[in-house]
Amino acid sequence: MKFAVRLIFAAALAIGSASFARAQEPLPRIGPIVVDLRGLFVRFPSNQQLVDSRGLTSLTELPGTGLGGGVGLHVYPLKWKQVTFGIGGEVVGLRAHNSPPADAASLRPVTEKFLSASPQLSFNFGGPNGWSYISGGAGRSEWSIIPDGASSQPADVERLTTYNYGGGGRWFVKRHLAFSFDVRIYSIKAGTPSVGFPGGPRSTLTVIGAGVSLK
Repeated sequence: MKFAVRLIFAAALAIGSASFARAQEPLPRIGPIVVDLRGLFVRFPSNQQLVDSRGLTSLTELPGTGLGGGVGLHVYPLKWKQVTFGIGGEVVGLRAHNSPPADAASLRPVTEKFLSASPQLSFNFGGPNGWSYISGGAGRSEWSIIPDGASSQPADVERLTTYNYGGGGRWFVKRHLAFSFDVRIYSIKAGTPSVGFPGGPRSTLTVIGAGVSLK
């Protein structure tokens, strides 16, 4: 997680510094509206409380690495000096699947999913042809971990308060099309215990995304 935080701020600083160096005169406005489409990579956590909250048999049933996608929409209504303020939101979906070896009869294939939606506030640095940002928000997520063919547990459908923060950048290779990247940390509230199961643990996901932005 510390590495991800360093990566976020190093990238934002590098892009922002380059923009500041060019910004001896006021830069044109960012935006006004941007849509982000990204592919995502995540390494899901692995701990015993998570296993127990879903009624799994061991840590080795947890899938681990997952992929997914995200969609974001942001508008930029206000600029103050070199900072442009943005408001918007995102929806992300992540999925991982684990199929145990054929000789591991006691282990089951398991599918893990994470769905989250939240509004976001961003601080943007640069101009209309490229800018860096830091942003954060709070929303709800569902985190399910279900053996194939089994029923979901209460923890799989509980809507958990989730905070996210991170940063990234956008570089417009054409007037309305940019390459974009984002590194984001999701802090997920602990789940509620249910009959026979402890609540899911308070957890952190680091998600790396790359894709395109449209304006």
